[in-house]
Amino acid sequence: MFVPTRLPSMRKPPLTFAHRGASAHAPENTLEAFTLGLRLGAAGLESDAWITADQVAILDHDGLSGGRLRRQPVRSVNRSQLRESIPSISELYETCGTEFDFSIDIKDPDAIDAVVHAAVVAGGSAFDKLWICHPDIEVLSGWRSRWPTLHLVHSTWLSKMHGGAERHGAELASRDIDAVNLHHSEWTGGYVALFHRFERLTFAWDVQFERIMDELFDSGIDGVYSDHTDRLIACLSRLDPQA
Repeated sequence: MFVPTRLPSMRKPPLTFAHRGASAHAPENTLEAFTLGLRLGAAGLESDAWITADQVAILDHDGLSGGRLRRQPVRSVNRSQLRESIPSISELYETCGTEFDFSIDIKDPDAIDAVVHAAVVAGGSAFDKLWICHPDIEVLSGWRSRWPTLHLVHSTWLSKMHGGAERHGAELASRDIDAVNLHHSEWTGGYVALFHRFERLTFAWDVQFERIMDELFDSGIDGVYSDHTDRLIACLSRLDPQA
């Protein structure tokens, strides 16, 4: 029987992020979903951050408030005008503590100050366990100059890596951006190894099926985002203890 070679990851064990909380099992981006994701065993949570008119960092996917006919950006309304089910980052920390890794996609760059402030105020390991994601490498570089120890993740596509993946890995290293995040379909063991040569972490998103999870873990991936936290933890538990 052929047994595939498992390539080494830089994170041992790899990070497991409950995407928008355990969103396959509870309403996404709610305290219920986030709490359940951690209870099912995820090392981390994932969500999207926006800023309200009164400068509160909230967790929501599309950043819009109101019903179908009167949708408006959350940045144009105060926190008190949003649905009660939409949590602020501070409320998440109050509910879940600060010992989990937290991957935040900064959808509105103006939210970054409130996001970092909420983590600092929460104390504990909150700031040290932040993973801040953005698709613009220049924006990430600006944040690196402000926060030298903040974990930064470039969310992108292979087609947007001008000059190819190797040049992109070198650029991430030169700018001290910690990780690259690609859709799971773009990762191969070769690409994982390439970014590892530059000591950059490799994250994969939209990972929903156990077969794909197993393939990614075998490739040496360092972090996985999934709606199905139970499947993700089951696959991770099958890894060799030395992985």
